[in-house]
Amino acid sequence: MSGRVFVDTNVLIYAHDASGSTKHTIAVDVLRQLWRSGGGSLSTQVLQEFYVNVTRKIPRPLPRTVARTIVETYRAWPVEVIDPTAILKASEIEEQYQLSFWDSLIVVAARASGASMILTEDLNPGQRIAGMLIENPFATVSPVAPP
Repeated sequence: MSGRVFVDTNVLIYAHDASGSTKHTIAVDVLRQLWRSGGGSLSTQVLQEFYVNVTRKIPRPLPRTVARTIVETYRAWPVEVIDPTAILKASEIEEQYQLSFWDSLIVVAARASGASMILTEDLNPGQRIAGMLIENPFATVSPVAPP
């Protein structure tokens, strides 16, 4: 991964949900690469959703103090603040691309962060939305046929 990459909530959740799934392993690897490269970015929306989900909705919720520490750690990354301007832009993207409002906010924040790619499992991989390339780090790669 090169350049700025915007990370959606589901990637963060899988990385910090130690239930042992394959998605956990992939998410940890992806985030490790982004920490090394300094290319990761997030938004306040992503951090809010992360906190709520890891403290309430995963099979083994994290203690709130641990979740707060994780959120604090991600302050080292560029974090886009969702403000009224972002909300208005998201409403336009929602209408233009027929996305959910929340996904549209992700696109707006990713663009504002200077990212060229969004890592998420919530949108179609390979699709471009408002100039942003969508990639799903958990998508299965088709096996290559032997020669």
